[in-house]
Amino acid sequence: MQNFIFNTPTKIYFGKEEYKKIGQVLSELGYKKVMIQFGKGSAIKSGLLSEIENLLNESGISFVECGGVEPNPKLSFIRKATELAIKEKVDFILAVGGGSAIDSSKYTALSAFNNCDAWDFILGKVSPKGAIPLGVILTISAAGSEMSSSAVLTNEELNIKKGFTTEFNRPKISFLCPELTFSVNTYQTACGVVDIMAHTMERYFTNVEDVDLTDGIAEALLKTVVKWGKIAIKEPENYTARANLMWASSLSHNGLTGAGRENYLAVHQLEHALSGVFDSVAHGAGLSVLFPAWAKFVYKYKIERFARFAKSVFNVEESDPLKAAFQGILKMENFFKSIGMPTTLRELGVCKKDIETLSLNCSRNKTITVKNYIPLGYTEIKQIFEICL
Repeated sequence: MQNFIFNTPTKIYFGKEEYKKIGQVLSELGYKKVMIQFGKGSAIKSGLLSEIENLLNESGISFVECGGVEPNPKLSFIRKATELAIKEKVDFILAVGGGSAIDSSKYTALSAFNNCDAWDFILGKVSPKGAIPLGVILTISAAGSEMSSSAVLTNEELNIKKGFTTEFNRPKISFLCPELTFSVNTYQTACGVVDIMAHTMERYFTNVEDVDLTDGIAEALLKTVVKWGKIAIKEPENYTARANLMWASSLSHNGLTGAGRENYLAVHQLEHALSGVFDSVAHGAGLSVLFPAWAKFVYKYKIERFARFAKSVFNVEESDPLKAAFQGILKMENFFKSIGMPTTLRELGVCKKDIETLSLNCSRNKTITVKNYIPLGYTEIKQIFEICL
């Protein structure tokens, strides 16, 4: 087990209608001017945005709207949001939505506080000294950004999608209300299931041994998501299913399932290359295609680990470790298929001719190597993408 720091300062308000405390909580914390960041319409159509604004008004808290966050949040939007945050002198940013709204809010909070361009953090030009305090009202269980220290950003001019991690990214408060996810459609629910599992599996499949407690937590989380994910897709208003997925989302990405381990997120780097070029690809859908392909490429370098995964998560009974390991990968792939997720690039509209572009994007024109069980350079990355066809 490696040394680690486990820091989860986000205060969670979990349960039905807990978000209705937002005005009271922000007032007690002393905030006066809030920026509300949200997506392209669902918060408005559902009436949630109007309700939140009424709650803020009742508590005497002023606010400014900043709507229009797109999936795979864009640098151009964050630049505009940063200008608005500085102009309006907001002292708190409230993300209403899922991972995209939260990540966009994180970059806005960093950029406005440090008075710089958001891409400067990605390039390493600026080391943040702080951030405007951030809160979340979560409406989709997927990214885990509501408790995490990371955020992803797409530079649409360069077709590059990258993440940035700092403790200043962690939200101060997050409201996790499962009923707010009842309206999430089947496809997005399934994307969320894959994303939660991927965050956990990225930390589970590492080289560090003898981390039994962390392994057990990760395996329990994965089994929970497999069980309740199927139910949430069939019964979208099943509160218990939505509650289990929501809590799993938060725990999968707050550091708990990686405590004492390495954390390279190799498959996420492959997916960021994919959705960085093909913006229409949902993050969870990209992971659904890439995770089984990556596993098929690397499992022979860590047979015992993949065999344990197969037996603990998917109840594979095969005694031969090599066969069990591969059966577990197939079980994972078939589970993704069973909830309506793609498992080939062609299902995402990506063709063989696109593989070269994706491989160069991920390897930064053959200049970087993705850390993994084996180093993943341009050649290995290309081979993994080819498996996905």
